[in-house]
Amino acid sequence: MTGPQERQRATALGAISILMWSALALLTVLTGKIPPFQLAAMTFAIGAIVGGAWIIAQGRALRAAMAWPPRVWLLGVGGLFGYHLLYFVALRQAPPAEANLINYLWPLLIVLLSAPIGGERLRAWHLGGAVLGLAGIVVLTLGRGEVGFAGAHWPGYLAALGCAVVWAVYSVTSRRFGEVPTDAVAAFCAAAAVLAALCHLAVETTVWPATTGAWAAVAALGVAPVGAAFYLWDIGMKRGDIRALGALSYATPILSTALLVAAGRAAATPTLLLAAALVVGGAVLASRDLWRRAA
Repeated sequence: MTGPQERQRATALGAISILMWSALALLTVLTGKIPPFQLAAMTFAIGAIVGGAWIIAQGRALRAAMAWPPRVWLLGVGGLFGYHLLYFVALRQAPPAEANLINYLWPLLIVLLSAPIGGERLRAWHLGGAVLGLAGIVVLTLGRGEVGFAGAHWPGYLAALGCAVVWAVYSVTSRRFGEVPTDAVAAFCAAAAVLAALCHLAVETTVWPATTGAWAAVAALGVAPVGAAFYLWDIGMKRGDIRALGALSYATPILSTALLVAAGRAAATPTLLLAAALVVGGAVLASRDLWRRAA
């Protein structure tokens, strides 16, 4: 049974993964022209090495991280690799703005699924917080003036919706596999790296990083957004407040955009502040139980 303090700690660790994911867009831009599946293979491999090093440093056997029944592998590899596969398809078959908007239904789905799958009690403020967060993303996307859903892109829209469903189901269902330690994520990352490499060899031409900075960006991606973030997210989903983390997840695109602005890769707009206010308000509302407990 998870106690209040452990629950708060696990939620905080899950929130750190959200901060790490906010650097995903900027770091990806800094990697240069590396094809998507090749980049996924490289970064998942680094993420697996990070997890493996942690397991060894803790005095545990690597083999133990792999000894799980097929349903555990299906959930882990299906969640990590399945999400990225659908995401790449969505970006190729639909405009990025629309694809990302649909993809970011996953935090709302996490909140909605927290009751039937995660065993949480869903209150009005949890749902309200998630809806506010979604409103923030809609404001951010519409503020760019880039959205115009067209019927010709429906395969990409479906793939983006698949992204949202896969990641939400993977995240919340992890709660039902609480007996599986986070060490197993290292094995999932390794399997995802192999699958991504196979997809790369089948459909892409290899392009290696052109500069030292690009190599550093690849390494940073593998260590944090595609490495440590998955381990922390696993802890948060298994022992933290799923509803609060779902609403907090809407901070990812806001922080991501802010980082791009700070790095001179995007322009600041008034809608960014409004979107940020909606997301923060939604996160505070959905995390009401945690604030009460802390008080």
